[in-house]
Amino acid sequence: MTVAQVTPRSQRRARTMGIFFCLVSLSILLLFMPSTQPGQTTTFAFTERSSNALGIADMVFRTRVGLYLMALVAIFAGGWQLTKGFERVNVVLGLVVGAFVLAFLAWAARGQSMNMTGMIKSSLLRAIPITLAALSGVMCERCGVVNIGIEGMMLSGAFFAALFGSITDSAWLGLLAAMIGGGLMAALLAVLAIRYKVNQIIAGTAINILATGLTSYFSSRYLQKYAELNNPATFSPIPLPGLSKIPIVGPALFNHTLLVYLTLILVVVIQIMLYYTRWGLRTRAVGEHPRAADTLGVNVFLTRYVNVISGGLIAGLGGAYLVLSSVARFDELMTAGKGFIGLAAMIFGKWNPVGALGSSLIFGFADALQTKLAILAVPIPSQFLLMAPYLVTIVALAGVVGRSRTPAADGVPYEKS
Repeated sequence: MTVAQVTPRSQRRARTMGIFFCLVSLSILLLFMPSTQPGQTTTFAFTERSSNALGIADMVFRTRVGLYLMALVAIFAGGWQLTKGFERVNVVLGLVVGAFVLAFLAWAARGQSMNMTGMIKSSLLRAIPITLAALSGVMCERCGVVNIGIEGMMLSGAFFAALFGSITDSAWLGLLAAMIGGGLMAALLAVLAIRYKVNQIIAGTAINILATGLTSYFSSRYLQKYAELNNPATFSPIPLPGLSKIPIVGPALFNHTLLVYLTLILVVVIQIMLYYTRWGLRTRAVGEHPRAADTLGVNVFLTRYVNVISGGLIAGLGGAYLVLSSVARFDELMTAGKGFIGLAAMIFGKWNPVGALGSSLIFGFADALQTKLAILAVPIPSQFLLMAPYLVTIVALAGVVGRSRTPAADGVPYEKS
């Protein structure tokens, strides 16, 4: 950063970040060190018993030494930031937060063992429905339609997946039905928001209420009464030949069901389509300046209809994942706010598919962590552990919303002159 670029605001941010890094170091020493006994060790395991991946030695270290090292990393970053400053302070922020997380894991697993490969795998699995919800939001909001109804679309998709997957005894038909269920809810949102210009927040909220009411009613009326209607066929894990045997990475990334691979492929495909195709250019134009796009011959209404319904299909896919790749049944309100967390991941990822995936992994890690900590009997009330993914959502939104720029026409109905 040149002298001309240094502003009072950037100076304040630099000082704030430096102080924050120092506070992280102090937190590690004050929060974790007192309850750690001298001589205690922490074991990080990297071999998953259920996989055929090549084994790798466990990492065993003295807990206090690990805590001191993480605190040293944070205090060094804080001191350097306060005196000289980092050019890429956000990268350093990620490293310091990572140091704090590692210190927390070392403290939580003191005297015990934590399987890091399983932790990575669990984080990815829990991030998949959030990623699909975030991709649904990207598809809609990039063309200027706010989609608060992702939760309802996912819930409808989950219900259709369970019902039709059970009736047909086919996971594939259950998947197709789930996408249709999400697409129908999205079509309703599109008609309300695009044709009738209903306030998009209200329309999305109505979708959520409608989906919650309908699925809860039919679930209690039929699925709970007739067990055969809530026992769908599911997808089995498909280990990728060769890749699944790579230590750590293999079990974590290359031994999953079809829907996990499909989600990762969707991230790449939507990223390419959004930024390197004519469709993507038109979508972004409609989301930024629909009147200018209309003047150039782009059908604004058609573009929004296609994108919103496509977003609904993706949200339905997220609901299908919960049933066909996870619990193999439908439960009332089983989405548990993942649609809203997906919206937070979309904002945190700055309306970018790859960014949304990265943000979803953070939320997935928080979700997986609370389960792991409960198993390790960490002395933290279970209620606070269950709050972890939602607390991360609040922190992410509080720190990022002010610096993220929404598409200019997001939530604004288009009036054709």
